[in-house]
Amino acid sequence: MGEAKPSQHAGFVEICVTECKPEFMARSSQFYYFMTLTLSDLKPKRGPVSGGTQVTITGNNLNAGSNVIVTFGRQPCLFYRRSAKHIVCNTTASDEGFEKVKVSVRVDKAKIHQELHYEYVEDPTILRIEPEWSIFSGNTPIAVWGTHLDLIQNPQIRAKHGGKEHINNCEVQNSTEMTCQAPALAVDPNHQSELAERPEEFGFILDNVQSLLILNKTNFTYYPNPVFEVFNPSGILELKPGSPIILKGKNLIPPVAGGNAKLNYTVLIGEKPCVVTVSDVQLLCESPNLIGRHKVMARVGGMEFSPGMVYISPDSLLSLPAIVSIAVAGGLLIIFIVAVLIAYKRKSRESDLTLKRLQMQMDNLESRVALECKEAFAELQTDIHELTSDLDGAGIPFLDYRTYTMRVLFPGIEDHPVLRDLEVPGYRQERVEKGLKLFAQLINNKVFLLSFIRTLESQRSFSMRDRGNVASLIMTVLQSKLEYATDVLKQLLADLIDKNLESKNHPKLLLRRTESVAEKMLTNWFTFLLYKFLKECAGEPLFSLFCAIKQQMEKGPIDSITGEARYSLSEDKLIRQQIDYKTLVLSCVNPDNVNSPEIPVKILNCDTITQVKEKILDAIFKNVPCSHRPKAADMDLEWRQASGARMILQDEDITTKIENDWKRLNTLAHYQVPDGSVVALVSKQVTAYNAVNNSTVSRTSASKYENMIRYTGSPDSLRSRTPMITPDLESGVKMWHLVKNHEHGDQKEGDRGSKMVSEIYLTRLLATKGTLQKFVDDLFETIFSTAHRGSALPLAIKYMFDFLDEQADKHNIHDPHVRHTWKSNCLPLRFWVNMIKNPQFVFDIHKNSITDACLSVVAQTFMDSCSTSEHRLGKDSPSNKLLYAKDIPSYKNWVERYYSDIAKMPAISDQDMNAYLAEQSRMHMNEFNTMSALSEIYSYVGKYSEEILSALDQDDQAGKQKLAYKLEQVITLMSIDS
Repeated sequence: MGEAKPSQHAGFVEICVTECKPEFMARSSQFYYFMTLTLSDLKPKRGPVSGGTQVTITGNNLNAGSNVIVTFGRQPCLFYRRSAKHIVCNTTASDEGFEKVKVSVRVDKAKIHQELHYEYVEDPTILRIEPEWSIFSGNTPIAVWGTHLDLIQNPQIRAKHGGKEHINNCEVQNSTEMTCQAPALAVDPNHQSELAERPEEFGFILDNVQSLLILNKTNFTYYPNPVFEVFNPSGILELKPGSPIILKGKNLIPPVAGGNAKLNYTVLIGEKPCVVTVSDVQLLCESPNLIGRHKVMARVGGMEFSPGMVYISPDSLLSLPAIVSIAVAGGLLIIFIVAVLIAYKRKSRESDLTLKRLQMQMDNLESRVALECKEAFAELQTDIHELTSDLDGAGIPFLDYRTYTMRVLFPGIEDHPVLRDLEVPGYRQERVEKGLKLFAQLINNKVFLLSFIRTLESQRSFSMRDRGNVASLIMTVLQSKLEYATDVLKQLLADLIDKNLESKNHPKLLLRRTESVAEKMLTNWFTFLLYKFLKECAGEPLFSLFCAIKQQMEKGPIDSITGEARYSLSEDKLIRQQIDYKTLVLSCVNPDNVNSPEIPVKILNCDTITQVKEKILDAIFKNVPCSHRPKAADMDLEWRQASGARMILQDEDITTKIENDWKRLNTLAHYQVPDGSVVALVSKQVTAYNAVNNSTVSRTSASKYENMIRYTGSPDSLRSRTPMITPDLESGVKMWHLVKNHEHGDQKEGDRGSKMVSEIYLTRLLATKGTLQKFVDDLFETIFSTAHRGSALPLAIKYMFDFLDEQADKHNIHDPHVRHTWKSNCLPLRFWVNMIKNPQFVFDIHKNSITDACLSVVAQTFMDSCSTSEHRLGKDSPSNKLLYAKDIPSYKNWVERYYSDIAKMPAISDQDMNAYLAEQSRMHMNEFNTMSALSEIYSYVGKYSEEILSALDQDDQAGKQKLAYKLEQVITLMSIDS
């Protein structure tokens, strides 16, 4: 291989035969790389002058090239192995003596330049070893003293006898000390002599140091191994507990000159070691505290021997005092058991009586709840009938198509750009419009749109919110091309199913959460296509349910700060204490016509003034959509007394009561307004008092109670909202209405004296549920029926369910639960739950927090009804699951029947579906400003233009249609500086 120029650091390898023409040339499938090799360090940095040290040199790209030569000064270091980061070699002896030498590494023709040094130092020496004896089997500890011992990487000790060598390992403690296990001596086991032996050679293997292989100055001696006798022919020794165990044998103490030899014996009885006393012919072992049979095992050096088993028998039978004490204890135990049985019998009789009493109470309670439900339901039916018959012929206050779709597609955004004309500076207008028209052509190209969506979804910074936004914008642009939108949606859903099954997710999780553009597009697709069905069919029971909940909640007290209510389906929003209240009927002057008769309005004396205003507005304007009514915050409530005096009532004024940092909102009871009083709503006057009051109110931004407070006043009026939520920063005064348990843990308990056990109040949930049952049933029955109220099943539902069944067939999924779950996730969970929880998406209404909480419980029940899994209920199950536990099985049957009815219906031909989609497109052709929507989508092109262009470059179909070039044209037209 020749030398590489800088431009050639990577490339294919080409081979020519005779001459370098394309036809005589082959090219490698892989790159060949030229690398720069670098060194950074070596370890260890010193070693004995005799060599044998294994050195690791670290660096980068050290596995390049073929031939490696390492030299330390003039000595080669024998190459051992290498990797990208390491070269390992073994040093050879230095002929220069002790010195610091340069390390040089050559790979092929390259010499790697790096100042690394290695130091040769004096070879280790051995000064003394202790003890200078062992037994034939070796493995006894030896302490060794010397110099430079810490340079050795793998020290070993050796003994040679009769031409055979045995080796054992050593462990270095520091530079002058190490410990070794004596090597065994090669003696024929059958002819072991009874005499001591000297090895022919005894020494140490210390890397390459030759001088210590044979130590001349040592008289290391080996003595015969200890020998043990078995206990007896049967091999079992019987003992009493506590008596010592004696192991007989010989050679138990080596006959070393000086007589201080000791071998380290370990004797185990079963698993337990025992304390050993050694003499020349026996071992005495204190038997541990054991009874029964145990194996005895003796260990010394490298050998193990078992002389047999011991059987330690338990002591003899019990003594007389022990027998007497056991008899007495037994007698006492029998008396105790009899006493317990008598007490148990009495207790169980008592508990039976208690149970009967409780049973009676429960029966009473149930009949009371049932009665309450009946009465409340009859009353509610009358109220709802009045309400619906009064809806002024115009019927239910449906939102128009555009407002409805905007609320579902872009929730929470009032004035979205797609509702306005495109705003572009005049000098750029022509270019931008031209660019957006070209971009519209691309969006209408399936290859481009699919590639665009997939590329966006693969970007890590493309958030969940972005996915929803892009899906909604694409659907607004394709509102006039629903056939094409449906085609794209089917392709995206098919991809999603493939991906879900490839990634081994459980198939039931498909479409569960909105984690892709496809899922949000599916929601939007149903939103577009089910508007007619909502207006003609499902809207009526949904509106009735909303009205029923609102009416029922407002029959009892509602805390205007916490949003808790006496009547509720949600345990979290239930007032857990007794609140005394009276229903008043106020006569309200008709604001439109002062001379017409006064309007009677039902109010509770515990309502705040804002709540009273809301109820009066609901009564006067009951057939006026919410957005056309005056706001409570813009009106004042005037109490006209018989004496002719007129008094403005407010939530807070000079008369408001303050006790212990708690300020109570004014109610009708506070002003002592009697039943039958005359009131009027008048436009709010800005008096000097109001102006002052406004400035002193703490202007903290609305906190987490914002949604709750929307109930008490219009969301636009900070005046009505703020003081209710947050304590006044200067005085620390906290507002309350009915219960003092919001925000502050220490007040959570409130007045314990007046509270009953909270579970008693849960029967109220049952009563509320019973009252609203018919409305919930009506809604569910309408949604889960293929031909209800004379309205045919929307084509979109049949078409999408058939598509999901086709996909399941294609992937061989025959589990009915999976197919059921796909359909439930696609329509009920993606569309209906949203509508049930948010009726304000469909109707011109105002939803307060308690209604919201109740609708959430209904929505949860709806979701549970669509699920295939069994709901196991226990005492810890949430109250909303317990509440509808009996209804869910029958709802589940409705859902299953609905799905099977749809499956049995004849399939919709593509021709019919396309005709239907074309009609829908034509009806809502000009609802949104397409240019503005395109401009919004284009902002994502701006953000990810490189990724989108590179995806188009790699796609064959996009290449044929020159989509990347067309997109570049759009980017050029849209860029500001061009």
